Amino acid sequence: MSNSKLRKVDSENRAFKSEWEHDYFFILNKDHKPQCLVCFQVLAVLKEYNLKRHYMTNHKQKFGKHSCESRKVVCDQLKKKLFQQKSLFTNETKQQEEALLASYFVTYELMKAKKALSDGELIKNCAIKMAEAFNENKVGNKFQTVPLSKQTVTRRLEDISNQISNNVKDIIANCSYFSIALDESTDVSDTNQLLIFVRAIKEDFTIFEELLKVCSLHSTTRVTDGAKSMTGTISGFVGFLRQNQITVPTLHCIIHQEALCAKSIKLSTTMATVTKITNLIRGGNRSLTHRKFLTLLEEMDSAYGDLLLHTEVRWLSRGKCLVRFFELRHEIATFLREEVTNSAELQNDLEDVEFLRNLAFLTDITQHLNVLNLQLQGKKQTICQMVGFVDSFRKKLHLFKSALDKNNLLHFPCCRKLSEEEEEEGLEFRDYTEIIEDLSSEFDRRFNDFESFRPDISLFSNPIHCDIESQPGHLQLELCELQCDPSLNTSQVTGIDFWKLLSPERYPLLRNWALKLCSVFASTYICETAFSSLKHVKSKNRNRLSDVVLSHILRVATSQLEVDFISLVSSFMKPQCSH
Repeated sequence: MSNSKLRKVDSENRAFKSEWEHDYFFILNKDHKPQCLVCFQVLAVLKEYNLKRHYMTNHKQKFGKHSCESRKVVCDQLKKKLFQQKSLFTNETKQQEEALLASYFVTYELMKAKKALSDGELIKNCAIKMAEAFNENKVGNKFQTVPLSKQTVTRRLEDISNQISNNVKDIIANCSYFSIALDESTDVSDTNQLLIFVRAIKEDFTIFEELLKVCSLHSTTRVTDGAKSMTGTISGFVGFLRQNQITVPTLHCIIHQEALCAKSIKLSTTMATVTKITNLIRGGNRSLTHRKFLTLLEEMDSAYGDLLLHTEVRWLSRGKCLVRFFELRHEIATFLREEVTNSAELQNDLEDVEFLRNLAFLTDITQHLNVLNLQLQGKKQTICQMVGFVDSFRKKLHLFKSALDKNNLLHFPCCRKLSEEEEEEGLEFRDYTEIIEDLSSEFDRRFNDFESFRPDISLFSNPIHCDIESQPGHLQLELCELQCDPSLNTSQVTGIDFWKLLSPERYPLLRNWALKLCSVFASTYICETAFSSLKHVKSKNRNRLSDVVLSHILRVATSQLEVDFISLVSSFMKPQCSH
């Protein structure tokens, strides 16, 4: 059959013959198509009849007078001209591709830094000036060709964002399990922004946390503001899921729960006084008062150079503000007495032992809570790690209560420092055990959602020594093999790294179970970091961004995926090349 086909091609003159170069001024181009050396036209079908007809119709009148050697000379000249033009076109194309690639690079870096779309022109001008400073005029000329107008940067941003979005969709389609995290906040233009992140895990336990969707809610929302908008069982997001018969495990963010526990401490009056004094010194339009205070701190050679303002929305703000206030309490008292009129009541508070005791205890316990909060922050943490941090703090609370029962201030440095300042017997702090008990109860109540995960967390953390009979039936046989596997018994790795060691062929059920557990979003920390980016991206000076552009910027700014810039350039150049 193949021989007959070859004969048919030969009989139809479909194989290019070298003499056609001189007879009809045609060559075979890189796409194996006949191309005219005179007018550069490419014919679709490789047949001598087509080549001859093209030559006779278009070029015979001009080149028919040449014969033999003269036709060869003309043919060589035409070939040289064609190759020179192709080389010029190739160089121009290469320069365009380089300028386009540079344009994508700059756009990507701008978005990662949350800078304005119009900053591209500024970067371009700076690059040109730097080239001039180094006397690199050729480099400067290349910088001139890089398109970085606001409109161009916006288009480049869209290309990058779409590639990331497509990659995220591919990850979700090919992952073992995934979960989503949702959180809502209001931007500078009073628009509710709902962020949806996805956490996907592949078979090799590689975890991806990427922005899935930004929903700008311009109309009236169906849920209340705050945590209840997500977790409310009636009007919240969880309630809507249940009303639509969608049954999935849902969790309230661990970090939010911890922050709510911290707010439950019954010393709000003390915190209010601290805030009032701080605002009196450096809040609002008190620049003169603030400068005087700074001068006083410098004269007294204080350990800290200023007070810190308390911001309710910042998780660690309360603790930092309290530490600074406690350490500067003597300087503050002196300043109020010497510089601030009508502050007698506040001066009395700073000299009142009861207030100082409350301040010291609140500072210490808030600092312990801040340590927990910092442990819970971070991306790609497993629910097992985060619940472990919470359990550790619960144990600390029992330790704190036991210590305070004996007035042991080992774990309360501010209380100890205040007590040591008393010349005789020191101060009593036993009465604060009730606050510790209340805080412990609040942790038990708020973290009740995670108790359903307790058996899984225990197995994940210690599969080698777990009680097999108390584990799910479908995992028991593989657990028997795992606990008797010498290579796993001697392994020093723990957590997710341990589960990576399990052979998919020998432990398919255990690996699948571990993958499912590791896919769980235990906090909305990634949403909170994105909201911080949102405040930089959409500020009072940049509040006219469209919803689409805002979504593109946040996707690029928050993504951890690598961008294939070469592919973007190739996709952009293809239409031009084909044209």
